Amino acid sequence: MSEKMRGLRDVNDRASSAWSSAIERVHVARGVGRMALLLVLTFTFFAILRPGIFLNSVNLTNIGIAAPEIGLLSLAVMISMLTGGIDLSVVAMANGAAITVSSLYTAALTAQGQAAAEQMTPLFLLAGLGVGLILGAINGVLISVVGITPILATLGTMQLYNGLALVWTGGVTISGAPTALRTMGRTGVLGVPLLMLILVAAAAALAVMINRTPMGRKVQLQGANPVAARYSGISPRRTLMMTYITSGLLASLAGLLFLSRNPSASADYGSSYVLLVIVIVVLGGTNPMGGFATVLGVVLATLTLQVVSSGFTALRLSAYQYAIAQGSILIGVMILDHVKFRRRPPRPAPPVPPDAVPTPVQN
Repeated sequence: MSEKMRGLRDVNDRASSAWSSAIERVHVARGVGRMALLLVLTFTFFAILRPGIFLNSVNLTNIGIAAPEIGLLSLAVMISMLTGGIDLSVVAMANGAAITVSSLYTAALTAQGQAAAEQMTPLFLLAGLGVGLILGAINGVLISVVGITPILATLGTMQLYNGLALVWTGGVTISGAPTALRTMGRTGVLGVPLLMLILVAAAAALAVMINRTPMGRKVQLQGANPVAARYSGISPRRTLMMTYITSGLLASLAGLLFLSRNPSASADYGSSYVLLVIVIVVLGGTNPMGGFATVLGVVLATLTLQVVSSGFTALRLSAYQYAIAQGSILIGVMILDHVKFRRRPPRPAPPVPPDAVPTPVQN
């Protein structure tokens, strides 16, 4: 290849990279700004309608306690959706972690007494997180190695994990959780629930991983253009495996928050959360086809829908009306996005030198 052609290719690559980066920043800023505005509007709306109930300190604290577990599940779905896939088994994995911790604690409590059971709390928590990692790795193997479509693979594992949980518990609720975990669910720092701070910390760590590490860039490229990712030397197997392991870890952390709020675990807890977290992820600015997402947007979407739920309770409206509101918000935002996208003028594809044909990476 001549020096002139090589120079043109380098310029083209830099221009294409800069354009993609700019588009991503615009999308992220638009998604975050939209959700911040929606959060302020919904909060103001319910505060005006029912100020005595909605602005009560107990109600605001309950919002801060209930939102984190939903937020963690949403982040787990977000990172899988970032690769162009989805993880429908997040609630099942969260329940598996909660059941593991509760079962181990109650068994130790019965066999060795409360003092010994409390001393083993760190081991129980690690076991719960380990269950999430293992279940997430199973999803990763089915998707990245076997090659099953993510929606079908995680639909199947959702049923599998739920069935295993039913067999383990016998279909009954297991009561009991370590004292430290229960205390965490009732603790606040400067008026902010500790669970909310855990969500913020997890979201910040995930944002750094996605935007500041090589693995995060690989995940984004895998979702934006799998063919380009393959030709860039990125292993899709390794990328997808790490993605679904991370999803399992976030889901298991959500399971521990379940347990801290309510010291009991069952196989059917949060059965309605799957659709809710998908709504949150899309509202938060994540492209369902993969390629870009915003962690802050997902957190803001979580708080927005939690505010709507609390506001509907203050207005004494039913859960069915809340479900209608969820769907209406989602459809409205997607219609708005679609209209804006159709009005945007098409961008011509940059020219590619005919002799710049790299060799794809092998799995």
